Amino acid sequence: MKNLRHILLPSFIAVLTMAVSCGGKNTGATLPDISGKAGEVEIVSTKAQWEAEPGGAIREVLAATYPYLPQTESLFRLYNVPPESFSQVFKLHRNMIRVNISDTCAASFTVRRNVWSQPQTVVFINAPSETEAADYIRSNGGALVKIFEQSERDRSVANARKYENGSLGMFVEQMYGGTPYFPSNYSLKKQNGDFLWISYETTYTNQGIFLYKFPYEGDFQFTPKYLIEKRDAVMKENVPGTAEGSYMITNPNIVPGFEWRTYAQRRFAEVRSLWDTQNDFMGGPFILDAFLGKDGKEVIVTEGFVYAPKYDKRDYVRQLEAILYSWHWSE
Repeated sequence: MKNLRHILLPSFIAVLTMAVSCGGKNTGATLPDISGKAGEVEIVSTKAQWEAEPGGAIREVLAATYPYLPQTESLFRLYNVPPESFSQVFKLHRNMIRVNISDTCAASFTVRRNVWSQPQTVVFINAPSETEAADYIRSNGGALVKIFEQSERDRSVANARKYENGSLGMFVEQMYGGTPYFPSNYSLKKQNGDFLWISYETTYTNQGIFLYKFPYEGDFQFTPKYLIEKRDAVMKENVPGTAEGSYMITNPNIVPGFEWRTYAQRRFAEVRSLWDTQNDFMGGPFILDAFLGKDGKEVIVTEGFVYAPKYDKRDYVRQLEAILYSWHWSE
């Protein structure tokens, strides 16, 4: 077997809908496809607004540090487009915020889908003054982040489903009673009993997915301590490094992130942290989801990890997250 180096939301938001005069609407016409790169958000506002309080608040919220990466990366890449430059090419962007300062509008935001392209997400932020706009953006920052994260996730899930490796999904479904949608460039790298290692490799990157399961004994198994200890035991047995006696571990110097999440009516415990290698020099981010099997007798774990020492890793993590979130049970 090749070693590691070589084979390497819940209903979370209630959107405030405002009068059309303070927002935007879809004409219902056939729309072109979106433009822009994943993780980008276009901010349509005057240059003065971008450089003043509203722009500062947007950067504070959307350009905050993405958690659990080995280097600093922002949640989103932002760029400003003044209204006078808002031509057709900019109207096609995948993620957009339009800032409207007018004393006729109360502080609010409206989310609209597929306004000028598809699948597009546009957030219209309205406020009677720049100061109130900034305050409103900060107070609703969590919702704004989730809106764009959900949009990117849904696009990735849709693409994975459209271009899925159907035979791989059927194989996983037979073992686990369900499966994510694996993109066509993913393939099986290892099977050891109930443990599966599925991977997409390029010359310098590896996006890997682990699946394993164990008997459900109680809710104590859905704690970060238990899940990390179980993870480390499974990795030691199944995921070797390059050096003799080396294997994947969870970075012991990082306090893992832990949260219960719901996506597509499925509830699961999520752990985020960094992986490392015992007796070796490899590492990167990982995301782990744990949930009960369909019969409630087993805990199923799906995990995505990134090895990309030459590149930023945020977008790779988001791609894996979308695959994990696409889990669906067999009929």
